Amino acid sequence: MSDTNRQWLLKARPSGMISEDIFERKDSAMPEPDLAAGEALVKTLMLGFDASQRVWMEEADSYMPAVELGDVMRATGVGQVIASENEDLPTGTLVQGLVGWQDYCIASPDSPFPFNVLPPGTPPNLALSVFGVTSLTGYFGMLHVGELKEGDTVLVSGAAGATGSVAAQIARIKGCKVVGIAGGAEKCQWLVDTCKLDAAIDYKNEDLDTRLTELCPDGVDLFFDNVGGDMLETTIAHMAMHGRIVLCGAIASYNDAEARPGPRNINRLIMQRIKMQGFIVIDYLQHAAEAMAALADWVTTGQIAWQEDVQEDFEAIPATLQRLYEGRNQGKQLLRLADPE
Repeated sequence: MSDTNRQWLLKARPSGMISEDIFERKDSAMPEPDLAAGEALVKTLMLGFDASQRVWMEEADSYMPAVELGDVMRATGVGQVIASENEDLPTGTLVQGLVGWQDYCIASPDSPFPFNVLPPGTPPNLALSVFGVTSLTGYFGMLHVGELKEGDTVLVSGAAGATGSVAAQIARIKGCKVVGIAGGAEKCQWLVDTCKLDAAIDYKNEDLDTRLTELCPDGVDLFFDNVGGDMLETTIAHMAMHGRIVLCGAIASYNDAEARPGPRNINRLIMQRIKMQGFIVIDYLQHAAEAMAALADWVTTGQIAWQEDVQEDFEAIPATLQRLYEGRNQGKQLLRLADPE
């Protein structure tokens, strides 16, 4: 065990696209091994990267408090307990929680987001990808928020990403016609060949409006949107009567220096009696056991495919986050720091 705790701190608020220079690398002393009752010392093994991290860097609080300047950058991850005064987090176990961009952290019983012990034998990468919060987001967004029904025509933006791909495949499993939107021929081919979607639209090389007219002639019953921006506006024009729009993310605008105007055709929601609702996964965690049981069944029976983009090296952490906003990741974006002992 090292005496040094490598950390990446948030040095400045981002303006427009994030850059590596808003973070500062710092080496701190290891957290004190003299733990208080209920605490555990956790060594970070693997980090997960999510588009919502951009929101956490803003000055204003959102559904979570803003990351303060000078603080360790917040991030989910998997770690191993190396010392413990908490019988629920015994030494040697693998845990999942907000580890941050650092080698070591203290799991505190007072945290509003407590660490969870991984089921025995669960690899860190799977805990953060197909069995992670992104898959739970896809599950709750489709079934609880979107009220998915058999026979629906379903459209998913960001469909090759960690959340979108699971959401789209849940719709396919439930007997829906599913069209995914992704950037690039390789991602679209994966959606059709491996995820077994009915069709995929390459927004970088195809006209979305034209393709939606061809693929969804009777309109879209349920749109699971991870992107927002112009893609949302275009899809609103293709929604069926009494359609539902689930707002999961808005990655197209997270890095805008100034807020862009909303959809210009928002009045179509009235004419078509469309319901549009945003949601945050933490609002549905009381149903996590139900979701995990379903996901485990679909994964083990081969009904859900997934991809992981695993980077390496502590120094590469800021650049790995940028991969998300540049669309360079293939599936869930991860970074490995160490293997379990």
